[in-house]
Amino acid sequence: MTRIAIRPCPFRTSEMLRQGGVHPVLARLFASRGLTDARELSSELAALVPPSGLLHIDAAAAFLADAIAAQKRMVIVADYDCDGATACATALRGLRAMGAHVDYIVPNRFEYGYGLTPEIVALTAREKTPDIIITVDNGIASIDGVLAAKRLGIDVVVTDHHLPGDTLPEARVIVNPNQPECGFPSKNLAGVGVVFYVLLALRAELRRRGVFDAQTQPKLDNLLDLVALGTVADVVKLDANNRILVAQGIKRMRAGRMHPGVAALFRVAGREARSASPFDLGFAVGPRLNAAGRLDDMSLGIECLITDDEGRAWAIAQQLNDINLKRREIEADMQDTALLHLDAFEPASSSTICVFDESWHQGVIGIVASRLKEKFFRPTITFAPGSDGWLKGSGRSIPGFHLRDALDLVSKRAPSLIDKFGGHAMAAGLTIRADALAAFSEAFEAVGRALLTQQQLERVIETDGPLEDAYYTTQFIEVMDGQVWGQGFAPPVFCDEFRVISQRILKERHLKLLLERNGQRYDAIWFGHTASVGDRARVAFRLDANEYNGVTKVQLMVEHAEPA
Repeated sequence: MTRIAIRPCPFRTSEMLRQGGVHPVLARLFASRGLTDARELSSELAALVPPSGLLHIDAAAAFLADAIAAQKRMVIVADYDCDGATACATALRGLRAMGAHVDYIVPNRFEYGYGLTPEIVALTAREKTPDIIITVDNGIASIDGVLAAKRLGIDVVVTDHHLPGDTLPEARVIVNPNQPECGFPSKNLAGVGVVFYVLLALRAELRRRGVFDAQTQPKLDNLLDLVALGTVADVVKLDANNRILVAQGIKRMRAGRMHPGVAALFRVAGREARSASPFDLGFAVGPRLNAAGRLDDMSLGIECLITDDEGRAWAIAQQLNDINLKRREIEADMQDTALLHLDAFEPASSSTICVFDESWHQGVIGIVASRLKEKFFRPTITFAPGSDGWLKGSGRSIPGFHLRDALDLVSKRAPSLIDKFGGHAMAAGLTIRADALAAFSEAFEAVGRALLTQQQLERVIETDGPLEDAYYTTQFIEVMDGQVWGQGFAPPVFCDEFRVISQRILKERHLKLLLERNGQRYDAIWFGHTASVGDRARVAFRLDANEYNGVTKVQLMVEHAEPA
């Protein structure tokens, strides 16, 4: 069941924003998204929360500055998703620019699992002989791995953004906005954001030591295309601080000032970097990087981001594109299988979904979980075979159901069920024994029933209500495109009643409509939907500028429609 709702908008806040010079429609959109002060709209780097607010960041900067001075060997241990790859590339480029001897290693997720495990430490020690390991986008749960490194005389600096467990690893320094007692106001930094902040603090420390001055210091703003890509692809909340990082990165992309690998990924995805948007990063560029970590080895993605050779970047981007095409084929097969498993599934009588198939690929289960969650609007965990007798699970959630906390609750109620787990509110991973699947599914469903109300299990399309006739224009679309929209700062969706003039099915998959309101007619398309709508419909839609034969017209992208 899906229903259209209108976001509440505090009139006084909206009016104050409008009087402060904000476009009248944007003032309403911002107020309904919780923004109260026009200063929060600043996309200038000077408006970033200063690094000093991050717990232990000064200790990390001093430690790394000493290590650079002593020419110590550093190795970055990266995570295998887009956030991990961009964080690794950001750290490598930034540290090298400041004189560090630094290399990287990225574990193969199928061989070594997630995070800084003792096995990864042994591999790193054997292959790279480091004095220092720096984790990016992982490490906060790596208690055994950090201990293994200490035994080998290797110092560990943890930079991460994931939620910590009850115990922290005994690392030399931990920088994570979500660790206990860290008062940093933006808890939503991605892994790449945390490492960018560490580099800012390190550069300030090296300035204090006289290594650089304002003229000779490395320019870290040239890393912002990588920071923006990782932040958007990791689907962290775009609070005011993250919006600045993303806006600055997108500004560089639009101006053509990006790294060769990012430019090559835009090109191979068939997207124009000069009109780059968060949507492009999340749905075109990011998935091509992610595909490497899902099916193969993320070092290919990292190599794409760290090369300065345009030819090499293009060659790697094409390889990544091929891997992504293969990933899409595997995903389509897995989705078909999942729907067969769920043939008798009754959403009305279930709060959660757990599904497993012997043939599934570990690297793709997260995407399948995401698709099933979208289809059934239930917290979903998909499982694939792991090593001997183990299953790997990947979950996706719905608003109001904190997935990591739910797994924590399952683990507390039945301590023997889950071997290990971790993640966020909306996404999590876990490992269970194969023979525990039925018991886990039951325990997860019990937690779902306890925590979710019937209302939360109803899909709600949140909209911004009607749009005044004067703003159905390509000029207004440009105004909206000048803002950073994304997770936690939802792109505008309007809703209104229209007369349906005509409707036809396009390519057997999409509904093409001609809608009329107040004497004005608009082309509209509802992707992935073929059932016809009545003569009058209440439509939730996004505005899109559709270019055809050199003419740009407004088109409505239908999110949902119901009889009016």
